[in-house]
Order: sequence, then C-alpha cells, then structure tokens
Amino acid sequence: MTRRRFYAPPEAFAPDGARVVLSREETAHLVNVLRLRAGDEVFVFDGAGREFRCVITEARGRDGRAPLEVVQQVEPQRPESPLELTLAVALLKGEKFDLVVQKACELGVARIVPVVTARGDVRLRAGSGADARVARWQRLALEAAKQSGRARVPTVSAPVSLEPLLTNEADASSMRLLFTERDGCGLLETSNSWAACPSTLTALVGPEGGWADEELALGRAAGWQLITLGGRTLRAESAAIVVPALLQHLCGDLR
Repeated sequence: MTRRRFYAPPEAFAPDGARVVLSREETAHLVNVLRLRAGDEVFVFDGAGREFRCVITEARGRDGRAPLEVVQQVEPQRPESPLELTLAVALLKGEKFDLVVQKACELGVARIVPVVTARGDVRLRAGSGADARVARWQRLALEAAKQSGRARVPTVSAPVSLEPLLTNEADASSMRLLFTERDGCGLLETSNSWAACPSTLTALVGPEGGWADEELALGRAAGWQLITLGGRTLRAESAAIVVPALLQHLCGDLR
C-alpha cells in the first residue's frame, strides 16, 4: 500500500515527540485533495531522515493546521543512498535549473550548489531576487523528496562563485570530480584508479557555454579530477542529470 506522506520540519514536533502539527499547506492537501479525516493513518517525514507513522486527531485544527498523534518511528519509505553526493552546477537559463534540482533530488543527491561561472549566461544579484530563486529550488527539492519516498530533503545553497568552490581546502579531503567536454579522462578509467569507491563526493558540472581554459586549469591545480562523458556533447542540464545517475550506479545504490 502506498503511504500517504506529509512533511513537517523537526520544530513542528512536540518536545516529547508524541505529537506533530502539519503546516496549512500540508493540511489543505490532507483535507481537500486526499479527503482524509480524524482517525486515518498517515506518515510524516521531517526532512532530516526520520519518518513516523501517525494518526490524524483533527482533520483541521482551529488555526487551519492538522494535529497528528505520533504512533511510532518507522523506516523511511525509501532508503538514502550510501553515497553522500554534492552536485555543484553552473546556473542555467529559465526552468532548466528547476529540472536539474528535481531530478537530482530524485536520484539521491544530498546537496545542490548553484555556481557562477565565466561563460554562464545567468547572474543572480544578491538580495530578494536570489533569495526567491533559492526558496523556489528548496520547495522543488521538498516535492521531489516527497514524490521519491525520501525522508531527507536535500539542501540547495545560495549561489557561489567558482574560484572559492574549487579552492576550498575544507572540501579537499573528499573526492572531487569536475566534468568537462574536453581535457579530461573517462569516468570508468578514472574510477579504476580509486582504491575504493568514496562515500563522500562532490561533482561539478559546467555551464551551457562550457568551461574557460583558466577554470579548468584552476580546478586541476586545486586537485579536482577532470572527467569527460564520451564522444557526444550533452546539454548542460542533461549532463547535470546524467552525472549523479552514473555516480549513484558506480558508488551508490542505483543498480
């Protein structure tokens, strides 16, 4: 039986963990779409990896938010991948980045980082415009997690510049792969040289206009492994979906 799943952040749970209150948006879905009532069983995930079997105590509380009784913690509907994968992607035009966020979350990515690059055509100014885009992407990540059965909602960070991403020494201990249309080695050839598949990995996918020579040189100097994806040139949004699929097959749970 398909679980009727709802999202509530950790702060929506009572301190003793015995109750949880859904948001007005989730309550509207519960009442108006699924037509659920007091006494019906539902499942609630908290976005941090936990999922609970609950019973509706009121279909709609006084403030328009449904209170639920937490019966027990359960295993999430779908397990998380053993690969902690961060997908860093150059900002893309229009709804292309929306698509990447949605599909990457379905594929089990743990974190998405939008990146400003030299040849990227998209620039987000700091402030309300950028904040609104990030909030939209985070909502898309939540919906993708709900649809795919994940109890963990991937985080979408604010856009970052390429150079600090490439040279961040704090990330140097994890495997770092830069995917490029030129000057790299094949993924299988590269992975054959690994002593073991990494449990933590950052994959960087470039813009629609490709990488500048200086960006590739900086990545190589900072210790990133440059990877190509064969003889066909992929659109940037296609590459950003293919890459996590390949890495989840190679090191995760997509078998």
